[in-house]
Amino acid sequence: MKKLVLFTFALTLMFSVNAQIETPQPSPFTKIEQKVGLTDVTLEYSRPSMNGRTIFGDLVPYGKVWRVGANKNTTITFSDAVVVGGQELKAGAYAIFITPSKTSWDVIFYSDTNNWGTPKTIEASKVAAKVTIETMELPMNVETFTITFDNLTSGSAELGFIWENTMANLKFEVPTDKTVTAAIDKVMAGPSAGDYYAAAVYNLTEGKDLEKAKEWMDKAMSMTKEPMFYQLRKQSLIYAALGDKKNAIATAKKSLAKSEAAGNADYVKMNNDSLKEWGAK
Repeated sequence: MKKLVLFTFALTLMFSVNAQIETPQPSPFTKIEQKVGLTDVTLEYSRPSMNGRTIFGDLVPYGKVWRVGANKNTTITFSDAVVVGGQELKAGAYAIFITPSKTSWDVIFYSDTNNWGTPKTIEASKVAAKVTIETMELPMNVETFTITFDNLTSGSAELGFIWENTMANLKFEVPTDKTVTAAIDKVMAGPSAGDYYAAAVYNLTEGKDLEKAKEWMDKAMSMTKEPMFYQLRKQSLIYAALGDKKNAIATAKKSLAKSEAAGNADYVKMNNDSLKEWGAK
């Protein structure tokens, strides 16, 4: 009898552990990734449905902060700084909260995204931006709460909030023109000192065209107001590899002086060793 009881208990335990039934969530989670110009925007939220309920002014009361969806608060992440309602939002993640009224909504971008629902108190220091937008009445009901990316251009987009018979749009601007213009200016201006330096060091390290390495390094140094000791060290090595001991020694002495001033013992030793090897006096 005792064995039968134990067997029955074990069987019950096995079924209770394995019988994990997954059921649909009443407010399913949604994640949208949208490229706006050159900016990556990620929106994450849960989507409740009307289910015969009156939404705005009832389920979502006027004058109270709403989580903009269900479950964990809605979040939006920008890969670049953007502008919303004339206010700059730095790159990063924000929770979105809305305080609705009958004809307009106050939309809050909140720097603290670790809330389930709404914070007990909205802290002013965490409000990254607050924008008032007008609502419009739709001729029909939309059953499930929806956020969309609309009116996409190279420099902006609109977040569309839709539920029941209410819709509101919020425009945000991305720095596409600034980013592209800066890239064009950089390319059209030609290689930077860093580009020339990197190319010269690559040729030196790989034993490639040393004359070209010297040309690039000389160009990099001419564009650099105060070359660092490690840059001068590389330049001296290029001169030495080409057999130009005079310039190699002169440059190594400059690197040595700057190494000593910086307190870098490794470069002090390397320069002293090279100067000795090259027959410096």
